[in-house]
Amino acid sequence: MGYIYYLMGKSASGKDSIYKKLIGQTALKKIIIYTTRPLRKGEKDGDDYHFVNEKEYEHIRSGGKIIEERLYETAEGPWRYFTVDDGSLDDKEGDLLGIGTLESFLRLRDYFGKDRIRPIYIEVEDGERLSRALNRERSQNEPKYREMCRRFLSDSEDFSEEKLKEACITKRFENKDLDLCLKEILNFIDHGYQGK
Repeated sequence: MGYIYYLMGKSASGKDSIYKKLIGQTALKKIIIYTTRPLRKGEKDGDDYHFVNEKEYEHIRSGGKIIEERLYETAEGPWRYFTVDDGSLDDKEGDLLGIGTLESFLRLRDYFGKDRIRPIYIEVEDGERLSRALNRERSQNEPKYREMCRRFLSDSEDFSEEKLKEACITKRFENKDLDLCLKEILNFIDHGYQGK
């Protein structure tokens, strides 16, 4: 089995931009997770996420195919994000690239084993993250500012220093400059993982 490189970081840290560039510049194959949240402007079903409704989620769940899942009580109602054992993670010839939360990383690590999954944690100063999040929301057809604020605040707890330490996340990639951050991540992937 190939390695699973897993991008994570607080909201508006640039994960999506880095993810897209890594997919475009490497042989890494996408892990596409599932969600019940609505599409955002510019997203495509089956490319960014598999967008499903609650009935489809229940069908997948009853089939025992969910590896990990998260439920967020958002200002727009409950949204689910989940990784499905749909055969796409069994690639024997190449490495995969996923994106998600610290919680999803830990569950995937438990499922696949710590030797297969490699964390890539992205950091951005909070003021810059807030500015990025606000600009992104303003560009939406229907901005969801309450949800943006909820996510921003919950990230402080979800990615606390204590939780990062417990997860053995020691290597961090600061995203002040996207090109420099990307270069450091590519170097990390090319020269191997030195984590525990």
